[in-house]
Amino acid sequence: MPDLNSLQQALGISFNDRSLLEQALVHSSYSNENPAFTAHSNERLEFLGDAVLGLIIAERLHHGLPPLSEGEMTRLRSTLVRQSCLARIAATIGLGNYLYLGKGEEAGGGRNKPKNLAAALEAVIAAVYLDHGPTIAQEFVLRLFDTELDKVLAQGSGVDYKSQLQEFTQAKWQLTPTYHLVAAAGPDHDKTFTVEVRIDNTVLAKGSGKSKKAAETEAARAALRRVFTQ
Repeated sequence: MPDLNSLQQALGISFNDRSLLEQALVHSSYSNENPAFTAHSNERLEFLGDAVLGLIIAERLHHGLPPLSEGEMTRLRSTLVRQSCLARIAATIGLGNYLYLGKGEEAGGGRNKPKNLAAALEAVIAAVYLDHGPTIAQEFVLRLFDTELDKVLAQGSGVDYKSQLQEFTQAKWQLTPTYHLVAAAGPDHDKTFTVEVRIDNTVLAKGSGKSKKAAETEAARAALRRVFTQ
């Protein structure tokens, strides 16, 4: 049986009602093969978790800086809640190791199937929501999705942060931002670049990425966040 204590540590959440967490892990194949098992499959929790996740991500994008258009928010939300992204996040916490699977699903590699991982993650989100309420659920989701959020926002998904920053600085100061490589760390096949974006000699922000372009984009996004909150 799954070690729920270990999973709670991985999630950073201690459940008041552990049966909710247990139900979130039950694949339909297991409940079909074990009708006496008290916990139902996670399908109902998955349905609720999908809605909770969508709302939290939408609110986070709505309050993003710089402000995003409706179309930009729609594209970014779609990227963040798609099955591949959810499965990737679930894999980082080892969620597949805790699933209740039927014998056939287990034999067929069900612990690593993106569909199962994504469904279980949405079910866990619903379990956190029901057990701890919306505030803790929001904190939980944003913590889990922090890296993916940063990645998607840095890549832009159609948002040209460098152009936005240039338009802002030219309108406000009649100056064009410049980008300066300040560090390149790691082996040749896996370097991380750090770039500063400056106005004259003033550093507005830094950004890091796996390419100089990605680092510049992240620096521009960080600079926009800074100037919009000043």
